Amino acid sequence: MTMSTNGRRPLTVGVLALQGDFREHREMLERMGHHVSEIRKPGQLDEIDALIIPGGESTTIARLILSNGFQQPLRDFCASGKPVWGTCAGAILLARQVDNLDRPGIETMDISIQRNAFGRQVDSFEAALQVEGIAGPPFHAVFIRAPLFLSVWGNARAICTLEDGTIVAARQGNLLATSFHPELTGDTRLHELFLSIGAPAEARRG
Repeated sequence: MTMSTNGRRPLTVGVLALQGDFREHREMLERMGHHVSEIRKPGQLDEIDALIIPGGESTTIARLILSNGFQQPLRDFCASGKPVWGTCAGAILLARQVDNLDRPGIETMDISIQRNAFGRQVDSFEAALQVEGIAGPPFHAVFIRAPLFLSVWGNARAICTLEDGTIVAARQGNLLATSFHPELTGDTRLHELFLSIGAPAEARRG
């Protein structure tokens, strides 16, 4: 059996491919040795071990989630124990509370988010961050029209902040949300962390 770059069994990872930068996540996961499925129909969720909801335009993705019948299947997937990760717009869609989103997202994480809080695309920036669960040097994070985590509560907790204490990543069990774009760097450590946070596939099969 071919092993992934961290020595584990390769997983089949889905990347929601309705809109946004799903290609960059797919390419990184493939370099890591995993199988990747671009998810465009709800039935495909039954065939994957983990799911990434990528960055993009959150209102557009929310509209496509509703029009393609994805909302409840995505909520069920989040409740399955399998790893789910929202990056940038994906984090917005996972949040229970979001400002200025004109339709509901997936709404499964106990986080409150402000869209485009760091400004326009020209206000994008990069930062070296310490992320809970990641060893080694700081993680190089790329922020593009990034959302701001206003608060976390309940079962969610912050796992990464900027120097001023601003929350930029949170975890709730098998759910992960980041306001930045790890897929735009060559560092696979956050993807590796993501794939480790859910119940093992063997355990889910019973």
